[in-house]
Amino acid sequence: MGFDLIIKVAGIGLLVAILAIILTEAGKKEQAQMVTITGVIVVLYIVIQGLSDLFVLVKSVFNLY
Repeated sequence: MGFDLIIKVAGIGLLVAILAIILTEAGKKEQAQMVTITGVIVVLYIVIQGLSDLFVLVKSVFNLY
């Protein structure tokens, strides 16, 4: 979960930033905004999956439920 998650989020952020800049310079601000929103949603999904794995690990360590 550690370093791999950081690399995924950074890669997605870099890709989204480049696409947003290209689309903004081409005069397509609405599409650039949609790319940015989609990138945020994808990163939130990845982070939520990581948090879910963390909670499962904590439950197993402390023998909860």
